[in-house]
Amino acid sequence: MKYITVRGFKHDVKNPPNRRKSSVLFILQRVVDQGRLGIALLIFPFLVAAASVQGVNAQSEVEKGLEIAQKARDADRGFENFVAEMVMILRNKQGQENKRSLRIKVLEVSGDGNMSLFVFDNPRDVKGTALLIHGHLTKSDDQWLYLPALKRVKRISSSNRSGSFVGSEFAYEDLGSLEVEKYTYKWLRDEKCGDLDCTVTEYKPSEKGSGYTRMLLWHDKDELRVWKIEYYDRKNAHLKTLVHEDYEQYLDQYWRSKRSNMVNHITGKSTEILWDQIQFRTDLNEGEFTKTGLRRVR
Repeated sequence: MKYITVRGFKHDVKNPPNRRKSSVLFILQRVVDQGRLGIALLIFPFLVAAASVQGVNAQSEVEKGLEIAQKARDADRGFENFVAEMVMILRNKQGQENKRSLRIKVLEVSGDGNMSLFVFDNPRDVKGTALLIHGHLTKSDDQWLYLPALKRVKRISSSNRSGSFVGSEFAYEDLGSLEVEKYTYKWLRDEKCGDLDCTVTEYKPSEKGSGYTRMLLWHDKDELRVWKIEYYDRKNAHLKTLVHEDYEQYLDQYWRSKRSNMVNHITGKSTEILWDQIQFRTDLNEGEFTKTGLRRVR
C-alpha cells in the first residue's frame, strides 16, 4: 500500500485526507507535541465543530441558490397562459430611438417548458416577423423565426442562440423561460434593491451553446420577483444588464413587469420593452404554437 504524508500523518494515496480535518489534526498534534494533552482533549470538540460549520456553509450556498430558483419557479406555476402587447424601443449609443410594436402569447405546458409566440406588427420592414419558442425542461429549446420578406421559416440552432433578436440587445436565449434544470446555482449574498430586501444568486448555464458563463439574479425575498439580471459573456466579462420595473399582480398571484430595459455595456446600446394589455387565461390552444402555423400568423 502506498502512503502520502500530510503534516506528519500517513494516509493511503487512494483515500487522501480532508483538508479541514487535516487542519484539525495538525493543531492537535502541535498541542500534544508541546506536552499539553489536557488542553488538546479540551479543545478537540470545538475544532471539530468549527470544521463542520465551514463544510455546512460551503454546501448551503449551493443549496440556498437552488432553493431560491425553485421557489421563484413555483410561485409562477399554474398561470395557464397569457397574452400582451409590447413596444420595443431600440436606442443607440447616442440615444437615437427606433420603435417597434409586437404581441406575445405564452402557453404553459404541463411537464415541459412554456411555448411562446412573438409577432411584430410595426414598422413595415418587420411586420409579420414571428418567433416561436418551444421551451424544454432539460434539453435545448426549439426556436423558429419566420421572415415574411423571404417567406420561409428559419430554425435557430443552439449555436446561434446568443445572436441578436431582430437587432435588439436581447439574444434569442434571453427570450425563453429560466428552467431550473438548465442551471447550477450559488447564493452569493443578501442586499437591498431599492426599498426591498433581495437575494443575489449566481446562475450558471449547463448548456454548452449558451453565450453566457454565468448570470446574477436579484430576487426580492417576499414575492421572488426578478428585479435585475447581470449577464457575463464567455470571457466572464460583464456584457449586459436587464432591469425590470413597475410590477403588477394578476389573479392575486402572478407578477409581471410593465417595463424592462436591457443595456449592453460593450456597445452602449439598449433595448427597452414596455408591456401593456396583459391578460391571463385567455382562449389559447397548442394549435397556435406550431411551426407550420407561423406562416399564417396575423
